[in-house]
Amino acid sequence: MRAFYQARQWQAAWDRKSEKVLLGTIGGALAHGLKPSLFLQEENLPQDKTARDEALTKAALRYADALARGYVDPKKVSDVYTIPRAKADVSAGLNQALQNGKLESWFASLPPQTDEYRALFAAHEDYIRRATDYRADPIPGGKAIKPGQKDKRLTAIATALTAIGYAPAQEAKPALPSRYTGPLVDSIKRLQGDLGLDADGIIGVDTIDALNLGPAGRARQLEIAMERLRWLQREPPETRIDVNTAATVLDYWRNGRHADRRNVVVGEPDKQTPQLQAPFSRLVANPKWRVPDSIAAKEIATKGSGWLAENNFAVENGRYVQQSGPKNSLGLVKFDMEDKQQIYLHDTPAKALFSQPERHRSHGCVRVENALEFAGLLASQDGVVPQLQKAFESQEEQWVKLKTEIPVRLLYHTVFWDGSRVQFRPDVYGLDDVVGAALGLIRGPVRKPWEHKGEDIGP
Repeated sequence: MRAFYQARQWQAAWDRKSEKVLLGTIGGALAHGLKPSLFLQEENLPQDKTARDEALTKAALRYADALARGYVDPKKVSDVYTIPRAKADVSAGLNQALQNGKLESWFASLPPQTDEYRALFAAHEDYIRRATDYRADPIPGGKAIKPGQKDKRLTAIATALTAIGYAPAQEAKPALPSRYTGPLVDSIKRLQGDLGLDADGIIGVDTIDALNLGPAGRARQLEIAMERLRWLQREPPETRIDVNTAATVLDYWRNGRHADRRNVVVGEPDKQTPQLQAPFSRLVANPKWRVPDSIAAKEIATKGSGWLAENNFAVENGRYVQQSGPKNSLGLVKFDMEDKQQIYLHDTPAKALFSQPERHRSHGCVRVENALEFAGLLASQDGVVPQLQKAFESQEEQWVKLKTEIPVRLLYHTVFWDGSRVQFRPDVYGLDDVVGAALGLIRGPVRKPWEHKGEDIGP
């Protein structure tokens, strides 16, 4: 506020015309998933000219900052958040927009100007429209419905599919189904694909839960997702690794172009992979695993000597260390990030997990599918393949320096655009409700208790 008025030599900023534009612009905040009342309540504007001018300026700056950097401070709603945020001088921008009479276009320029944000914005508008006319009781639980079967819930399922835009393609208003066949199965499979589920057409608990969210529930997810995108730098590093821990997918960007995508395994809900950014510039061939104290006390110290020997554990300087080799929990290569949380990317001997739709199974680090192939790609691009091959052949722990330092961003986005479709994922970590509460949104559905799926001591 002070910088804004100082730049104007303390002159008033708003006339009737610009005030009308501002009120209309803030009134449209809902399109971005933001409540106008977070910034301004028109009926509460002061009548005194000076106080009114200041109130309008405060509202304009707060709304501009919310569009440019996000309304919520991610560091206040996350235990760990070190990803660089967007930067914007909204005070100077607002002054220039007022002087040029371009308030509307200036506000429109502040959110991310990316294909992903535009896709989420359009999807949000669509679901808000659909939610206006949709009223339905929740679809009850019960036995899974397989293709070809009859079930009294099929009518409600068809209605819910139509409400969220998954009606059978050839039917604008699908007939009430008596048997689960044909286009209805195809629609369920398409929905399951967009949810990251097995697209087997079997209507189980997860599919029913997704249908019961309805268009309003999807709109809420999109509102939170757009907020998370507003947090991020408008021009991220052109070469980077992005891991979406909600979707358990890694994307690699090289010189501004998408170069690779692969599945990952990340932290369980009670061992969450944090949201952070850290540089990576070293490949570790044949890594040893120096077991953190927390894992050692709970999961290694209770093992017998036979198990420890079979899995190549030894005690070095008072710590459990798993020796290099095919049984090592880090696999054959580690991507050595530099961060205080001691989180890193690595290979794993537990390859079967990558083919599972649910991949929140680690102690917090990120396991990379076909990690040796990915390491080879990075080494090839930097011309250090001979050094990496020699390091592997040594069968001992060795470090290979890359010529390019690559930032790694660990993000948590439960809704994202995959380049062709908007995808939704469950809020496994329960972080959507925290952001949603800060945005003044209603709570989402109660999360189901997490079930551990077998022993896994890896990081």
